[in-house]
Amino acid sequence: MILCPMPRTILIVDDDPHIRQLLVFAFSKAGLDTVEADDGEAALVAVQARRPDLVVLDINMPRMDGLELCRRLRAQGDVPIFFLSSRDDEIDRVLGIELGADDYVVKPFSPREVVARSMAILRRTAARPPAVETAVPLHHGGLSLDPEAWSATWQDHPVSLTVTEFTILRTLVSMPARIFSRDMIIDRLHGPGFAITDRTIDSHVRNLRRKFAEAGCTDMVETRAGVGYRLGSCTGTTP
Repeated sequence: MILCPMPRTILIVDDDPHIRQLLVFAFSKAGLDTVEADDGEAALVAVQARRPDLVVLDINMPRMDGLELCRRLRAQGDVPIFFLSSRDDEIDRVLGIELGADDYVVKPFSPREVVARSMAILRRTAARPPAVETAVPLHHGGLSLDPEAWSATWQDHPVSLTVTEFTILRTLVSMPARIFSRDMIIDRLHGPGFAITDRTIDSHVRNLRRKFAEAGCTDMVETRAGVGYRLGSCTGTTP
């Protein structure tokens, strides 16, 4: 297994000690530090004590579940979040609301897969766009993106996006006339051959639409049925 090139800390939040033990072992083999918490309240304390680079978060937990913890973490910042779910049918609901998870797996899962996906998230978080992309902020209608600062604004009002959401939007803005298939977007996020479902992309796009609609832009992304997504006119009007 390829080791992480620089020390990173993973917060593992799950009420099942066996799952935590498996993940701690898998992450340690990849050269990553880990911190454990058995519920959401303990996780908040752990975040304050040592800010993690990624949170691997179970959804169903006592005292404070993963959804509430994710909301609180999102209110504090943009730490990447990787969900562990016991049911596949709840993922679309979870990713489609305000939480903005960066990825997920459904139990039972392979610890090696969790590590591989987590490493991909860490690389995206640490990466900086190439110089050709960072020289000038991107603009389209009332939308402005600053790839170097990883920031997005709608008519000068900041819109908070996760790393995954920002990367999807940057992909669309880079070629506003082009229709991107879901596979093309996945390749931009993770590289060719990465196993992730189309529903995950759909959920992130719904997050983008919701966040910008709340800011006043209802034409951020167009859906081309059976093909994929394209950037909308970004004028703030319903298409």
